[in-house]
Amino acid sequence: MASNGNLIEVRNLKKYFPAGAGLFRAADAVVKAVDDVSFNIRRGETFGLVGESGCGKSTIGRCILRLIEPTSGQVRFSGQDLLSLSSDDLRRLRRDVQIIFQDPYSSLNPRMTVGQILEEPRVIHNRGDDRSGRRNRVAELLSLVGLEPEHAKRYPHEFSGGQRQRIGIARALALNPKFIVCDEPVSALDVSVQAQVVNLLQDLQEQLGLTYLFISHGLSVVQHISTRVGIMYLGKLVEIATSDEIFNNPLHPYTRALLSAIPIPEPGRRRERLMILGEIPTALNPPSGCNFRTRCPIAEARCAEQEPQLVEVAPGHLVSCMVVAPYSKK
Repeated sequence: MASNGNLIEVRNLKKYFPAGAGLFRAADAVVKAVDDVSFNIRRGETFGLVGESGCGKSTIGRCILRLIEPTSGQVRFSGQDLLSLSSDDLRRLRRDVQIIFQDPYSSLNPRMTVGQILEEPRVIHNRGDDRSGRRNRVAELLSLVGLEPEHAKRYPHEFSGGQRQRIGIARALALNPKFIVCDEPVSALDVSVQAQVVNLLQDLQEQLGLTYLFISHGLSVVQHISTRVGIMYLGKLVEIATSDEIFNNPLHPYTRALLSAIPIPEPGRRRERLMILGEIPTALNPPSGCNFRTRCPIAEARCAEQEPQLVEVAPGHLVSCMVVAPYSKK
């Protein structure tokens, strides 16, 4: 792991949720929220994970951190298998892996001051600080995220949404982590504030040497912050490439449809609109073969018979499509 530059390595990750028995549902029915997903995150990079709501991207982030337990698969952090760790070992590892939650309103305890919120991780993990040391660290964290030391005495409800998310970022940094899952950290914020928070995350990454998994359905935000991007559809990764390659040369029909919906901020220029027809299938009963075939404009008969695999069609560019992949090699 150390030699190939990967900090996170995910292999064949699955997370199935029991659906329970129903009138038209078997007792052993499951929702395939994440279905056989594999990817790497290199040290110091931002890996963007994009897809529609309910595609499983947030579930992946939580499985990596073991906030929920995967059904099967492997997750390695710096060569260490996270899924085999005992509760004590996992507790120690949480100093190095943290998360920034989507909602800055519900992710902060309203009964605690900002200072108490930022001190809590160091108290729980017994970092050995005395009270004066913890207060100094709180002041450092607030300064890192663009807030003032006196804000430590205030409560979360006294801040705007953007300021609350800065507090959430500061809390994630409290233990000097190496890896942070950013679970749609700007989707609940105004557009003008989103840019400020994204720029802050980039500055912190450069300053502290952080590695991010950035989960979002906002394509423009992902393009701005990500080094590489993975596109998800119905629990599966359908395309992985560098950010420039994804946005300039999308190959999978789903990726192309997503990008065609982004307006071009230049008068007179328009993208060729690629429409996706039909409803999103349910993860309780996905289509046979390719998950996307029921909505795909280029689907063929074989797409219903065989499940496509991620194939490297160019260096670092992987696509899961039997129709696209063979022709893109030529």
